[in-house]
Parts: sequence; C-alpha cells; structure tokens
Amino acid sequence: MTKYMQAKFLISAEKLSQCPEYTLPEFPLLGRSNVGKSSFINGLSNNKKLAKTSNTPGKTRLINFFQFGNDFMLADLPGYGYAKVSKEAQNKWQKYLEEYLLKREQIKSLIQFIDGRHDIQKNDFQMREWVEIYNLPIITIVTKMDYVPKSKTLNILKNIEKQFGGVVLPFSAVDNRYNEGIFEYFQKLISEN
Repeated sequence: MTKYMQAKFLISAEKLSQCPEYTLPEFPLLGRSNVGKSSFINGLSNNKKLAKTSNTPGKTRLINFFQFGNDFMLADLPGYGYAKVSKEAQNKWQKYLEEYLLKREQIKSLIQFIDGRHDIQKNDFQMREWVEIYNLPIITIVTKMDYVPKSKTLNILKNIEKQFGGVVLPFSAVDNRYNEGIFEYFQKLISEN
C-alpha cells in the first residue's frame, strides 16, 4: 500500500443529475467549513494544488469529484455550518445534497470530518443524526491531528468514537503519517460485497 495515490479533479456538479457517470466506489466528504476536507484530498494525492484550500469558510458551493487512480472517487461536498448565502440558496443546496446522498448508487460510505482540536460541534451532531435516520454507512476522520499533542491523540480519538460510534481514523495534512491506514480502510470497504 502506498502513502499517496495519483489523483485528478474530474468535474463539479450542483445536483445528482449532473454527477459523472462511472462505476467507481465513491466516498462523499461531509464536514463543517474549514475542517480540512481539501487538505485531506491534497494529502492523499500528495498534490497541494489539487483541491483548493481557502481561509474563507463556505467557498465550496458544488460537489467536486476527484478520481484516485482506478480505485475510488472522493466527492467534496459544501461545508455545513457556515455560509454567507441567502436562506433560499442554503435550502436549495440542502435539497440537492440530500438527493445526492440518498440516491447516488456509487456511494460506498460517507466520511464525516471532525477537527481534532475542538469538541464535536452542534451541527456535527445534527449531520450525524440525519445520516443515522437514513441508516447510511459512515466513518469519521479526525483532522488537524498535527496540532494535537501526541499524548492526547488517543484520548481524542476514543472520545469521538464514544460519541459517534463506528470507525474513527486520524489524519494529518502536515506529514501524511496516517495515509496508509486510510487507504487500507478504503480498500477494505471497496472489497466488501
């Protein structure tokens, strides 16, 4: 297993009908704005310019698809919890995203991102509740672990696991030391059924 994979940006889509037609397993990325979804894509591909990172929360307004080799796709979704847009625009996004998450057949598992430096936020819990209502497969990736003292890493992961259940994996955009474990877990999910 490698630490990195060749990846390319494929297409942006606003709604399900515009999503690319292919059969690769897909992992949609859910998380609050600025939680590190773009850094995750860039870290796994070892390409800092692949997904645009921004200091302005709420930049991603579309579903951005990234293809990793012939293995899988990552679908970067608009961050929740922050957006300087009208209620109307937010409602439209929500409708489109729900349709995508519930009807897209290629989805293997959702990935929810939590910032390891902070407690789980209210809108993270709300997102998780929505996922659980529809009984969708989901794993948690804890970002910004490079900012967390090594002595606290295990406690943070255990705490998130206790609150969310399921698989919880750490990620660091600085040294990519967790990439291999993440790829291995993806492969495991892909090879099931």
